Formats: sequence, C-alpha cells, structure tokens
Amino acid sequence: MLTPDRHRIILNLLKDKGVVKLQEFVEATSSSESTIRRDLSQLEHEQKLKRVHGGASLLHQKGIEQSISEKSSQRLKEKEIIAKYAASLIEDGDCIYLDAGTTTLQMIPFIKAQHIKVVTNGLTHLDALIEQGIDTYLIGGYIKRTTKALVGSGALAGLSSYRFDKSFIGVNGIHEDYGYTTPDPEEAAVKQLAMKGSRDAFVLADSSKFQEVTFSKIADIKDAIILTDSIEEESLTSYFKKTTIKVVTS
Repeated sequence: MLTPDRHRIILNLLKDKGVVKLQEFVEATSSSESTIRRDLSQLEHEQKLKRVHGGASLLHQKGIEQSISEKSSQRLKEKEIIAKYAASLIEDGDCIYLDAGTTTLQMIPFIKAQHIKVVTNGLTHLDALIEQGIDTYLIGGYIKRTTKALVGSGALAGLSSYRFDKSFIGVNGIHEDYGYTTPDPEEAAVKQLAMKGSRDAFVLADSSKFQEVTFSKIADIKDAIILTDSIEEESLTSYFKKTTIKVVTS
C-alpha cells in the first residue's frame, strides 16, 4: 500500500473514533508496526494528529475550550497524581500563585506547608483554600463563565502587585516549538504575567496536553518546569533539551 493511501486510512479512522490504537492501524492498512509508527511520526510532524501511548488521537480545535465541569470529570487519576506532587513542592512561608483549573484545584487538599500565602484567579478554589485555613488573596477582573477564572485588565492590574516564590499554571497545550498555549488570549495574559512574577514557574499538565497547540501563546517551553504523569518516550528527548520535566508516576 502506498504511503498516501495509508495516511488517508489513518486519518479517516481517527475522524471516526477520535483515539485509535496502533494495532488497529496495523490491521486496517495491512502494514507492520514499524511502518505505522513512521506514518504516525510524519503525520504528527505535519500537525494532522497527536501520538499518544499505544496509538494516536485527533488534535483539538485551537479556539475551543471545555467548561470546568467538563474538565473536572476527565483524567482524574492523572490529575491527582500531578497535583499531589505539585503540592509537595510548596515550602513553609512560600507565597504562591495558584492558577484557575481542575489540576491546580486538586492540589489544595494536599498542601501541608505552613504560613503560606496564596494568590489565585480561580473562583472554584476559594472554598477549598478557606477550609484548609490558607491565607488567600483573590485578584479582581472579569469572571469567565466557562472556566470560573478571573481575567481581563482588572485581573492583570491586581496580579501585577504581587511577586511569588512559585506559580502553578494550567495549560491546554504543550508543544516543543510553539510553547504553552490556551484558547483564550485574556486567560493567556494572566498566566503569562503570573509566570513572569514567579521565582519558579511550574506547568501542571497530564500527557494529553503534549503536542497540542491552541490559539493563544502563554510562554516558551523553557519558561516553566513541566509536571506530568507521562509522555510518549519518543517525544521525551526534544522536550528535555528545552526544559526540566518531572514525570510523576505515583
């Protein structure tokens, strides 16, 4: 079978199913695993799909963002693993920025450090922070309904008053060339300012975020340490050359 024919079959399978295992591609094209792996690498390079563990998935549309209620039910185990490790990085006396998002929200019950201050733009974080007895500052701004995040000029003005030991940031996409991205330019601006105001910036992202590119750039890969549950081994090398990645497995 010619390469263009295999590529067409691969992309049609993904269009129908969203996520397809390697063996399904092998059977559909009557090709070897090594051939399909080369095809997937080429198609990923052309930004037509994203390789995931054991197969491939469709790329998400760049300007579309799920609501926080939709995100909160996805990849819960992976998010909890990342969140627990991220919380362990907070030290007594730290001043931190906790970005809006479902993974950063899961950090809060695991925070054990004493005498810390938290600044956040996440409305969903407030109850959990108060229950933990953590000194909390909420920045101003416009309430974004889908993510319950405070954004806009008011958020930027409030955030510019603070400096942080550490910031913990959620993103929608991580790409070795295009950096960290999110669909909304206003939310991207808030994340970017928080990272710039931090001594250390951490991006919390499960493996589904890798090789995704959404509409608005937040920062370059080098500008943050990545905390993740896993990424495809063949993709590790290029990312490790540009930043530090902590792969958390438990």
